[in-house]
Amino acid sequence: MSILRKPPVGRAPAHHTPAHHSPALPLRPRSAIVLTIASLAGLAMFAWPLLLQPEPGVSRVDQPFLFMALLPIVVAVVVAELTEGGLDSKSLAVLGVLTAVNAALRPLGAGTAGVELTFFLLILAGRVFGAGFGFALGCTSLFASALLTSGVGPWLPFQMLCAAWVGMGAGLLPCRPRGRAEIAMLVAYGVVAAYLYGFLMNLMSWPFQLGIATPGAEGGLQMVPGDPLFENLHRFVVFTLVTSTWGWDTGRALTTAVCLLVLGPALLTTLRRAVRRVHHAASIGRTT
Repeated sequence: MSILRKPPVGRAPAHHTPAHHSPALPLRPRSAIVLTIASLAGLAMFAWPLLLQPEPGVSRVDQPFLFMALLPIVVAVVVAELTEGGLDSKSLAVLGVLTAVNAALRPLGAGTAGVELTFFLLILAGRVFGAGFGFALGCTSLFASALLTSGVGPWLPFQMLCAAWVGMGAGLLPCRPRGRAEIAMLVAYGVVAAYLYGFLMNLMSWPFQLGIATPGAEGGLQMVPGDPLFENLHRFVVFTLVTSTWGWDTGRALTTAVCLLVLGPALLTTLRRAVRRVHHAASIGRTT
């Protein structure tokens, strides 16, 4: 006669596994509101050449510098995470470590045919820790790397927000895919995010690179104040296809895809193991 043994009190059965595929740091309601506001305002500032056109005959444009006003909102996202318990001391430590790693990786590839070594780790971290963590990591990674490489300038806030969106988007992907399907999903997302990053950065800098044409001008790829939205948009799309898409953006997309394919499975396992250990340590701390 066999004896059925019950698992010890407080211990899960042997076949039970935690649902570690869901985000480790779910986005809180208040953080989601602040994040949405920051993203909408940032998107409007990226599209300033199409939405906030200067007056005819004006060669100086100051609209991009207004984006500096969004930096307090970005900080507010992190503060909201802290005040709502989304980022405890251990999560902040992980954020600091990943920021340092990304800041060290970026100078190794940036500037060479679009090779970008920052996105793959940003995507994996956003996938494991969630959209809020990915947003914060994108901001801190680009800021830290700019300090290391003396890359601080008016373009930095735009880069920070673009990278933040990359990390946030990875945290918003469906949780269900597993194994190879999950890696395939992350690779596809990484390729799309790489092209969108280049598209948005080009949109912000387009008038600075080519200048602003005189009203009524025909031909060329410059922004023409007063022209219909879709005509200026057509000029910009042609401009970015010729100058960026087939070079820098494709290099960024290929680098991200290869890194996710080669390093993605191992790093996902490592990050999720770290999450389980942090949660286990936190549960022990609450019971003692």
